[in-house]
Amino acid sequence: MITIHVPEYAVKLLLAIAFLSYLIGSIPFGLLLTALTGEGDIRKIGSGNIGATNVLRTGRKDLAAATLALDALKGALAIAIAFVFTPPDFADRATSIAAIAAVAGHCFPLWLGFKGGKGVATGLGAILALSPLTGVAGCVIWLAGAKLTRISSAGALLAFLLMPFILLAQHHFSFSESAKPLAVLMISILIISRHHTNISRILSGSEPRIGQ
Repeated sequence: MITIHVPEYAVKLLLAIAFLSYLIGSIPFGLLLTALTGEGDIRKIGSGNIGATNVLRTGRKDLAAATLALDALKGALAIAIAFVFTPPDFADRATSIAAIAAVAGHCFPLWLGFKGGKGVATGLGAILALSPLTGVAGCVIWLAGAKLTRISSAGALLAFLLMPFILLAQHHFSFSESAKPLAVLMISILIISRHHTNISRILSGSEPRIGQ
């Protein structure tokens, strides 16, 4: 496992990055976009989720696409800020912490009573910024899985199930080379756990298919 040796001066910086990343991740773009365009409160539509999939249930593909892009951007932005404002010696840890915090912010936003989305888009955006190869592979797996099963959540679950192994393989199956594999593993566990109802419906055959 990773041995953490962080000087005292860096602890406050890492905590600040974690807090800022959480705030960035907790911006509810789906809720804001639907409210600003007169589509009402997205939390009262469909599943009540604030993510792009539920925004699509309003019939506004443009809003769903914008939500998907902006939610992904949240994850990437948090990593970019952490990278720019952190000394090189701590950039790996800082960006990894930022990725986890941004996804946590989306899933548990302070201003929505900690009731947020499932973190797929934000997680993919964060992983794309942490490891472009892993992120691109995750996007391909998501799209392929969704196309084959015609179930969007199945594609997302498959992507987050495999991405930790894809990134870990790049680090010789070791958690000691970088904090990123552990961060992606934690993000994947969080996102998969947020899909527990989807998993139950997939197993029972009642999960809605794309186009229904």
